[in-house]
Amino acid sequence: MRKEKDYLGEVELPDNAFYGINSKRATENFPTTGEQFDEKFIWAYFMIKKAAAILNKELGYLPENIANAITQACDEWETLKKSIIVDPLSGGAGTAVNMNINEIIANRASQILGKELGSYFVNPFDHVNLHQSTNDTFPTAGKIAVILRLRELIQAVIKLQEIIQKKEKEYYTIRKVGRTQLMDGPPIMLGQEFGAWADALARDRWRLNKVEERIRSVNLGGTAIGTGVGAPKDYILKIVEITRQVTGVKIAKAENLIDMTQNLDVFSEIHGLLKSAAVNLYKISNDIRLLSSGPHTAIGELIPPPVQIGSSIMPGKINPVIPEYVMQLSHVVFGNDVIVTSACSLGNLELNQFVPIIVHYTLKSLYFLKNACDALTKYIDKIEVNHQKCEKNLESSFSNLTPLIKIFGYDIVSAAVKQAKWDIEKTLKILAKKSGISESELRKKLNVQKMTGLGFNL
Repeated sequence: MRKEKDYLGEVELPDNAFYGINSKRATENFPTTGEQFDEKFIWAYFMIKKAAAILNKELGYLPENIANAITQACDEWETLKKSIIVDPLSGGAGTAVNMNINEIIANRASQILGKELGSYFVNPFDHVNLHQSTNDTFPTAGKIAVILRLRELIQAVIKLQEIIQKKEKEYYTIRKVGRTQLMDGPPIMLGQEFGAWADALARDRWRLNKVEERIRSVNLGGTAIGTGVGAPKDYILKIVEITRQVTGVKIAKAENLIDMTQNLDVFSEIHGLLKSAAVNLYKISNDIRLLSSGPHTAIGELIPPPVQIGSSIMPGKINPVIPEYVMQLSHVVFGNDVIVTSACSLGNLELNQFVPIIVHYTLKSLYFLKNACDALTKYIDKIEVNHQKCEKNLESSFSNLTPLIKIFGYDIVSAAVKQAKWDIEKTLKILAKKSGISESELRKKLNVQKMTGLGFNL
C-alpha cells in the first residue's frame, strides 16, 4: 500500500492504483449507486485533457516531455477507464470525477516518464488540470458526449422511419376499420396508419437535428465561473478550437462564458425533445399491441413476429414483447425528464451544482431511445397482416354507414342503427324501406375509397 497526503490528511491506496487520494475519498463519501458512466462521456473528458495538454505545450505553459506523456495517457483512455472509481452521481458539481480523471492521467503520465505511481512527477493539479476547472471541463465533456449520442439516436430514428414507410407502401391498399376511443370508427387503410407513425417520427428527426446547434456552445476556457480566472487569454481564445480538432466534434466557444457556466437550460430543452420522441415511440408501440391483440378474440389485424415464447404455461402464445420493451424504456425517459428539468432549474448564482445528474440522465435517455428504436425497427420489419381479419372487422363496423348521414341526416341513421341493434344489413333494410331507395343503391354510397381519402385528391 502507498500513502498520499494533502491538506485534509493522509489516505492509504493500493500500490498499483492509477487513481489517487481525491478519488479514494470520493468513494467513501458517495456510496456506489450502481450507475455507470457513458463511454462517450469518459472519452470526451480524456480528450479535453489531451487538448489542454497540447495547447499548454504549444503556448509554453507545459514542458514538452510532460505534455507528451499526458497526451499519450489520454490516448490510453479505454485501458485506463477501469480506474474511474467515482460514482456518476457524486456530489460537488463533478469535482470528484474531474479529479479522478486528473489523477489517473497524472499517474499514467508519470509512469510513462519512468516514475512510480503516486510520485506525481506529473501533477494532477498543476499539469493535467492546468488552466481548467471542473466547471468548464465537466459540462463540455457532457455536451460532446450528448452530441455523439444524439447523432446515433437520429440515425436510429431514420432507420425506424424508413422501415415504417416501407410498410406504409406495402399495406396502403389494405382496408380496415379505424378506431376512436378504442371503438369502431370510419374506415382507414392500414398503410395510412403506418404513414401517420412515420410522419410523427419525421418530426422527431427534424427536432433532434436542429437542437444540436444549441448544444454545441460550450464554456471551455471559462474555468470556475466563466470569467476565465486562472487561465491566460491566449489559452482561453484557443482551447475550444484545439478540443474541436482533437475530438472531431464541432463545438463552439460560447459568446458568454458566464451564462454558459451557470445556465444549463439547453439540457432541459434537449431532454424535452427526447421526451417527445419517447411519446411517439410509446404511441406506436401501444398501437401495435392493440392491433395485434387477441389475436382470435380481439382485433388481431396485425400478426406479431414470434421473437420468443409468450408464456411458460400457455402453449403457442406469442406476446408483443418488443413494443412492451419500448414502452418500458419510454417510461424511464419520462421520469428522467422530470429529473433533468428539475435539476436544470436548481442551479444557484454562478454554477449549477447538479450538472452530474443532468448530464448522466440525458445521456442515459439518449442511449435508451436508440436501443428502443433499434429493437422496434427489427420488429416492425417482421410484422405481418391478417388480411381476413381486417376485412371481417371492417364489414361488421356500423361506422361504415357514416356517408348516409348526407342523405338521411344524423338522427334518422342513428335511430335505424339502434332499431337494427347495430347490424349493418338490417340497418340498410330499414333505411331502404323508409326512403324507397334500394339497398344496392345505398351500398354504392358506402364508398370506402372516399372515406379513407383515396377516392379524391386531398
